[in-house]
Amino acid sequence: MSEAGSTALPIKRGLLGRCPRCGEGKLFDGFLTLRPACNKCGLDYSFADAGDGPAVFVILIGGALVVLAALFTEVVYQPPYWVHAVLWVPLILIVTLAPLRMLKGLLIALQYHHKAAPGQLQRKGDA
Repeated sequence: MSEAGSTALPIKRGLLGRCPRCGEGKLFDGFLTLRPACNKCGLDYSFADAGDGPAVFVILIGGALVVLAALFTEVVYQPPYWVHAVLWVPLILIVTLAPLRMLKGLLIALQYHHKAAPGQLQRKGDA
């Protein structure tokens, strides 16, 4: 099986917020709070640690989109400041909150799929 085909299922499960093993159970209890375990297959989610990864992706991608749109609007139309506030505050909320849960689920599913674990240092004498 090709590498692209082998990661398609975990990507789909992660984006949908489903269990990375069975794809049936839910991954989240709340908006970003993980369940302790899968309610269908019992997979313990204690391995899952997305850290700040989802937030970093959202900030970098969403921030770039909003800044470029705001700069374009300012240069072309030169609207008053209140128009900027009306346009960009809702857009910032949309481009940051909407993809955050999906990205967290995706990173956790890929972490499970690739059996990612914390790094360990090897001592000089252990080689």
